[in-house]
Amino acid sequence: MPSMLDAVVVGAGPNGLTAAVELARRGFSVEVFEALDTVGGGARTEELTLPGFRHDPCSAVHPLGAGSPAFKAMPLGRYGLEWLHPELPMAHPWDDGTAAVLSRSVAETAASFGARDAGTYRRLVAPYVTKWDTLARDFMSLPYSALPRDPLTLARFGIDGLPPSTWLMRRFRDEKARALFAGLVAHVIAPLGGLATSAVGLVFALAAHTGGWPMPRGGSQSIADALAAYLRDLGGVVHTGFEVKRLDDLPPARAYVFDTSPTALARIAGLGQAYEKYRYGASVFKIDYALDGPVPWAAEEARRAGTVQIGPTSGEIGTALNLASGGTAPETPFLITAQPSLVDPSRAPEGKHVFWAYGHVPHAWDGDLTDAIERQIERFAPGFRDRVLARATAGPPELAARNANYIGGDIACGAASGLQLMLRPKVTLFPYATKHPAVFICSSATPPGPGVHGMSGHNAAKAVWRRLRAA
Repeated sequence: MPSMLDAVVVGAGPNGLTAAVELARRGFSVEVFEALDTVGGGARTEELTLPGFRHDPCSAVHPLGAGSPAFKAMPLGRYGLEWLHPELPMAHPWDDGTAAVLSRSVAETAASFGARDAGTYRRLVAPYVTKWDTLARDFMSLPYSALPRDPLTLARFGIDGLPPSTWLMRRFRDEKARALFAGLVAHVIAPLGGLATSAVGLVFALAAHTGGWPMPRGGSQSIADALAAYLRDLGGVVHTGFEVKRLDDLPPARAYVFDTSPTALARIAGLGQAYEKYRYGASVFKIDYALDGPVPWAAEEARRAGTVQIGPTSGEIGTALNLASGGTAPETPFLITAQPSLVDPSRAPEGKHVFWAYGHVPHAWDGDLTDAIERQIERFAPGFRDRVLARATAGPPELAARNANYIGGDIACGAASGLQLMLRPKVTLFPYATKHPAVFICSSATPPGPGVHGMSGHNAAKAVWRRLRAA
C-alpha cells in the first residue's frame, strides 16, 4: 500500500465503483472499502427464496444502465456483463385483458394507446429519439460538467420536462397513455404533480425506444462484479467486510469519495449538520417470488414484457403515490414488477421462474403489504397465487438493514421530489464537494439521482480529479 493514496472510495455500489474506475483510468491510485462481504450496493443477486432461484434484492431492470454514458465508455463486456432484452420492455395491463405497451418501437407504443393519442405520443418523443445519446450525456451531466453538446435539444427537453407530469398528461385524450406515463413517473416514488416529473417519464420512455429496458445475464450482481473486475485490472484494490465508522479508519489519501447517504457521510467525516435539510422519502414493500411457472397474465402483452406496471389508471397511481408520500400505506398499491427469467433461464431451475414486485409505502413503515400486493397481481393474473413456491418479503426496516444507504427504506437515497429531484443533496452548483476539501460524495443522493447508471460516480470522479490535478 502506498504511503499516501490518491483516492479512497467508501461504498462499493455502482456509483462508488464507477468513481473508482474513472480515477484509476486516469492513473490515480484508488482503494475501495465496502462494509458488506460482497460488492454491489443496490445491484446484487442472491438466493432469497429457494436453492437455484437467483433474485435481485433491489434493482432488476436497468433502462438507464444500458444507455449510461459512463458504462458505455467502459469495456464491461470483457468482464461478463451481457445485456438481455425481453421482447417488450414494459406492459401496462388493464382490467379488460388489454394492455398498453412501452416498446422499442415508437409506432408500436403509440398504437397501443389508441388512435386519439398515437400522434400526440409520436410528436412528443420524436424530437429526442434520434438525439438520445447526446441528450442523455447532457441531461445526466449538467450543470456540473462541460457545456452541453446539443444545447437546443436540451433546452427543448427542459421545456417539455420541467412541468409536473400531470400537465404533460393533459396532452393525451384517453386514459391508457396517461396511465402508462404516470407509471413511468412513479419509478422515482414521487407524487405526479412534482416539479420536473415530466422529465422522469420522458427519460424512461426514451430509454426504452433507444436502448431498451434490459436485464444483465445472471442478475444485477453482474454489473457490480464487472465494474470491480475492471477496477482491479486497472490496479485498483477492493476491500470487503470493512465498515468505516470514522475517517481515521481509512488509510491516508488525498481524496475521500463516499458512495453513502448524506447522513452517513456527515457522521463519518465529522461534517456536523451539513445535510440537516436533506429529506428522505417514501419507501417500498418488496416481494421476491419463486414460481412454478410464468405469471399467468390475462393480457398477452404482459407475458412478453420484462417489466409490468400494475395500476391501472393514472388516478389509482396518483392516489397510491400520494398516500405513501403522506404517511399512509395504500390499500390498492401501484406495483412495479419484473420477470427476469423470461429472458434469462439461468435465474431459476428448468421450468421455474423468479418474479419481483414492489408497492409504495411510507417512510420507515413497518407493516405487511403482502396481501394487498397479491390481490393486485391476481387482478391482472388470475391464479397467480397457485404458482407461488416461496416468497421473500422486505419492507422498509429490512431494506434499510440490507443497505445502509436506504434510510427508512428509501431506495432512492433521498426524496426525489421538489427541487431535491434535480438539486441534491443541497442547492449548489458543486453537489459532489463538501465543506471538507478532501471529502466528496458520489451516491445517488447526488445528480442525476437514483438508478443503476454510475453517472453520479462518473460526475463525482471529475470533481475529484480536477481537485487532485490542481493541488
